[in-house]
Amino acid sequence: MALTLVSSNKCAGGFQKVFEHESTELKCKMKFAVYLPPKAETDKCPVMYWLSGLTCTEQNFITKAGSQLGAAEHGIIVVAPDTSPRGCNIEGEDESWDFGTGAGFYVNATQDPWKTNYRMYAYVTEELPKLINANFPTDPEKMSISGHSMGGHGALICALKNPGKYKVLLCLHSLPSVTRCSVPGDRKLSQGTWALIGPHGRRTTLPCWQLRILVLSSTSSSIKAETTSSCQLASFCPTT
Repeated sequence: MALTLVSSNKCAGGFQKVFEHESTELKCKMKFAVYLPPKAETDKCPVMYWLSGLTCTEQNFITKAGSQLGAAEHGIIVVAPDTSPRGCNIEGEDESWDFGTGAGFYVNATQDPWKTNYRMYAYVTEELPKLINANFPTDPEKMSISGHSMGGHGALICALKNPGKYKVLLCLHSLPSVTRCSVPGDRKLSQGTWALIGPHGRRTTLPCWQLRILVLSSTSSSIKAETTSSCQLASFCPTT
């Protein structure tokens, strides 16, 4: 699949790049950011996927977080995709900040008119990793996923539904349960607008695999504390 270079900047000894491509899952053009550390010039590197929150694009994390310094030091490729399909001309996709454009929630929609384009779960877990592994010096056996807010919930879904795929799961101010969430967009998900809910309430027996999990949450957020409780995560991800 062809990649079009949008920008390339020298950063922390490596390169911060942004690419655009035609997505087969989302049926539209998508952008993603990728940081290539100095080590990537000579060796294969582990990959960390970062999923941003509501209203974000591929730019937020790479311009605000300063992750390039740590990624350069430890030799990690960092990939930050956009948060939703864009320009799909679906009625209502631009009406709300918390549902539709900029708010794909990293799930696969199952109802019209969303199900053709809004397939962010398949994009993040299947299409994008294949694209990254085919075009950059990655170690496919060393892949991790992380995110903030909506992206934290997306990281939870991606990791817990794919045992063994990721080595590390990091969630910042995540939303473990959309069924209990105070964000209107999440309530739309739980009420069946897209008919796919996150891991809470669908507890299954997961096969044993090694996954390091770090969940950081806050009770001072405008989103109610119960929606970001790590206790909810423990309730459907028991230790043995």
